[in-house]
Amino acid sequence: MRTRSRSTGWILLGLIGIAMIAAACAARGGRRAPSAAEARAFVQSANAQLYELSVKAARAEWVKANFITQDTEAIAAEASENYVTASVALAKRAARFDGVALDASTRRQLELLKRAITMPAPEDRALARELTQIATRMDSHYGTARYCPGAAQGDDCLDIIEIREIHEKSRDPDALLDVWQGWRTTSAAIRDDYRRFVELANQGARELGYADTGALWRSNYDMPPAAFAEEMDRLWQQVLPLYEALHCYVRSRLSAFYGPDVVPLDAPIPAHLLGNMWAQQWGNIFDLVAPADADPGYDLTSLLARAGYDELHMVRSGENFFSSLGFAPLPDTFWERSLFVKPRDREVVCHASAWDVDEVDDLRIKMCIEVGAEDFQTIHHELGHNYYQRAYNRQPFVFRGSANDGFHEAIGDAIALSVTPAYLVKLGLLEREPPASQDIGLLLRAALDKVAFLPFGLLVDQWRWGVFSGEISPKDYNAGWWALREKIQGIRPPVPRPETLFDAGAKYHVPGNTPYSRYFLAHILQFQFHRALCALAGYAGPLNRCTIYGSAAAGRKLNEMLEMGLSQPWPVALQALTGSREIDASAILDYFAPLKTWLDAQNQGRRCGW
Repeated sequence: MRTRSRSTGWILLGLIGIAMIAAACAARGGRRAPSAAEARAFVQSANAQLYELSVKAARAEWVKANFITQDTEAIAAEASENYVTASVALAKRAARFDGVALDASTRRQLELLKRAITMPAPEDRALARELTQIATRMDSHYGTARYCPGAAQGDDCLDIIEIREIHEKSRDPDALLDVWQGWRTTSAAIRDDYRRFVELANQGARELGYADTGALWRSNYDMPPAAFAEEMDRLWQQVLPLYEALHCYVRSRLSAFYGPDVVPLDAPIPAHLLGNMWAQQWGNIFDLVAPADADPGYDLTSLLARAGYDELHMVRSGENFFSSLGFAPLPDTFWERSLFVKPRDREVVCHASAWDVDEVDDLRIKMCIEVGAEDFQTIHHELGHNYYQRAYNRQPFVFRGSANDGFHEAIGDAIALSVTPAYLVKLGLLEREPPASQDIGLLLRAALDKVAFLPFGLLVDQWRWGVFSGEISPKDYNAGWWALREKIQGIRPPVPRPETLFDAGAKYHVPGNTPYSRYFLAHILQFQFHRALCALAGYAGPLNRCTIYGSAAAGRKLNEMLEMGLSQPWPVALQALTGSREIDASAILDYFAPLKTWLDAQNQGRRCGW
């Protein structure tokens, strides 16, 4: 899967950092109750100082991500340290106004300042510095990690892009096992760093009044932490029958290809055989599992090559999509400052991300683009972040974010759902839409990415919640990781995984400290958004064939929600676009309903589950 960051890079994703409010401001209140005017002045000052620190940290992080050296790591770590330490100080100071009668906007800004922290630094400056240095070191380790097969060195070593390509294309189980194990040797080096990271972050969370860092994360959804965990479980139960049907079908096809000794029909699927380094999306094995009569009728990668698309042309197509909805073109600086192609002369973090460096109009994407279907969709997704960032840039600074973190990801993915055959026809890439009889192939291909991802999107944070709470101790990091993967995802490691390794750390978002529940929510919300946008565009056919390209009506309604940013609780923003205040997985079930009927027929007589 393309994993994507929300905005300005790994550490800025969920940090809302601010400068420490002057000591005189605190002293002014003394022992008397603070006034509403003082609260408003506090928020205004915090917004201004937050803006200044965020720009400094974003610029430092951009340079570090694009020029990975010891010096850029040190600069980024220092900026992050200032950012994080100050954010914790402000969260504590904001609590002083808890009992003050305030207007709704000021109250919400104070609440966001208190809870919107994903890396809570301890108050002790030395410990805060240690925390940010560890975080920067883990992130850079991931960006520079290489697997060197055997005694190979130098040019013979494989980076994550090369390893990912082997996973996507190889059908040799031995070769797949080799690179699967090899990449996970690189993450073992950060196991001790991560243990210490958890200790320090938990200390910071407890100083803020939370039981642990996981509880702090779960508090950031306009509901109590326990209610959020229940909401995640409710949504998972809605989609579980669809996932179980897909898992059962895919396992049977892999067993037929590799043999029942490699893929038993009554056990979890070996993790290295699903076409993805983390077995989080399975679209790359479509050729192994697609029935003979499920040809989708076209190959987007081939269409792009035939039309002469290069990296820049792909990005221009994404911009054109938003222009067709009525959005203004991207600024000239976007084209001057973005990274589209992997440099040959230096190390960069290739993980695709969308940035708003000055939190106003300095929009950028950072990608090592490869011309093909996957990155064509990723570009539309990342630009969804950029247009969201620009839509809310006139809000007070603490409101410059998505309604919840799942919204930012869902907007990008909802736009990518409009990359349909009908859209490709409008671009001139495809002569005509395939007939409806070929929809099963298209739906199966989409489900291998969208539906297969759901349990992985759920379990990454469930593992971290257990780590932060102490339910999963450092001596059981690997065992806890694989227990969840088997229980929720029906996936098992192909070989034993000792506790000297750190397999969770082989996934970018763990060393990058990016909360992952947003991706699960996004995979539900994107279909809810897509269904609403298609209705606004006047479309009444099957959801999987809808594109909103060219619909000014859909664009206007979408922009109304985007402009809200974080200024309203997410149910209000959701209602503005969809008419409902509740996240509802029925849209994803509607989208894949024809496929579910087909899968159930294929699975008759099989023993499903694991």
